[in-house]
Amino acid sequence: MPTPDPYKEQELDRLRIFITLIPVVGFLPALWSLYQRQGSPEVRNASRLAVTLTTGWLLGYLLLGAGAKLSADSTISVLSLLILSSLLTSGYFLTNLWLMLRLWQRRSLRLPGISPLSDRLD
Repeated sequence: MPTPDPYKEQELDRLRIFITLIPVVGFLPALWSLYQRQGSPEVRNASRLAVTLTTGWLLGYLLLGAGAKLSADSTISVLSLLILSSLLTSGYFLTNLWLMLRLWQRRSLRLPGISPLSDRLD
């Protein structure tokens, strides 16, 4: 019986983590991985982090968009809420790209403040 190659499994786990860190699209594989309770601890930690980041971004995006629609009294408040929404979206995408770069460099994917919050998902 051939023994499984541990390096091949590690590379497959890294690929799974890359997929979960794709902004917006990686939310579904991350959620599926958490729902199935499959994968290594690193994959589950990255999935929890991706779900936490995406949920926070989506909640902020929807709330800022709703605030911009509801505050039709002044153009300045609408514009400031839309600018905040775009900054939040840019930050979300840059954070995910930064995490992908750290994964490529084989460094830790822990984020201060967010990782402890995502650890509570399991």
